[in-house]
Amino acid sequence: MQQTVLITGASFGIGRAIATAFAAKGCSLAITCCHSPKELTTLSDKLRREHDIDILTSVGDIGDYEYARQLFAEIASRFGGLDILINNAGVSHIGLLHDMDIAEWNHMINTNLTSVFSTCKLAIPHMLHKKQGKIINISSVWGNIGASCEVAYSACKGGMNSFTKALAKELAPSNIQVNAIACGVIDTRMNGCFTEEERQALIEEIPTGRFGAPEEVATLALQLSFGHPYLTGQIITLDGGWT
Repeated sequence: MQQTVLITGASFGIGRAIATAFAAKGCSLAITCCHSPKELTTLSDKLRREHDIDILTSVGDIGDYEYARQLFAEIASRFGGLDILINNAGVSHIGLLHDMDIAEWNHMINTNLTSVFSTCKLAIPHMLHKKQGKIINISSVWGNIGASCEVAYSACKGGMNSFTKALAKELAPSNIQVNAIACGVIDTRMNGCFTEEERQALIEEIPTGRFGAPEEVATLALQLSFGHPYLTGQIITLDGGWT
């Protein structure tokens, strides 16, 4: 049976790689972004052309519950519901906590954590009706151990990890699995703030001697989505042995 997948933050990096992987699997896609409509449309056109699949593209702030509600109404109208939810949308903030203002904090919480509440809340009814579903949250190793100068980001990802574990227990009786992938340093534009010297220093800290590729995250997301019905409530670290 063809599966319908929602991927948030799909225009670049990990989200783009995940969308590409699920398109190759023949899934129908709903892909979103907030600030890159041109890139999202280009991706949609490419995947539709290459794989002859149905794709819904949507631009908006997934941290805004009303936008999320409208998006799910479109998904229900177009596809009948959602089988797999991948919460990938996220923003980072590097700096000392005492220099961060409340607007920046609220933006980070809304984008990285409130969005997960909204999409899960809206996806669950259809999954309950079907007695099956997969929810995958793209987290970070900083949610496991915290990072200096990334306190807000660490707090969001730590919250996502706890959210994942708790929701998995809630939904397990209904055959809905909820897991998170805690990424290490993945080679995306989010890490474009690093100088070449800083990149090399990071690489030296990682036992595998390199950054991870977005496609490796996508492969793990595929594996979680199409197998492992007994695996739920797990924070799976993908970091090349770094932490």
